[in-house]
Amino acid sequence: MTHITSMLNAYPQGIGSLDRDKLAACIAACFECAQTCTACADACLAEDMVAELTSCIRKNLDCADICAATGAVLSRQTGNNAEVTRAMLEACRTACETCADECGQHQEHHDHCGICAEACRRCAQACAELLAALD
Repeated sequence: MTHITSMLNAYPQGIGSLDRDKLAACIAACFECAQTCTACADACLAEDMVAELTSCIRKNLDCADICAATGAVLSRQTGNNAEVTRAMLEACRTACETCADECGQHQEHHDHCGICAEACRRCAQACAELLAALD
């Protein structure tokens, strides 16, 4: 059991009918993706061809911020706002797909971009699965 799952289980009022496993997986994927995208942007800055990676860096940083915010919103259960949760999940999924596509274009030359693309795809999938569970 992860700390994420432990905290969801310890919530004093319960989390309703929401699938705890999907929620915990999505929170974990969001925070992991935020860290991976931040590290990828930093690695891009260390590359000799940094000017050619400007778009990648921007998409990494946008994705990192959106994933971190989504993970934080999903971590809060008091007074849950379903509309905001859906919007955050949609935005996160879109940012992750966009970043994965961009990093995927560079993965043959930059291992960090391949790692980032994989983390983004996992996060996009976790967001999609949680969105489906909300309906």
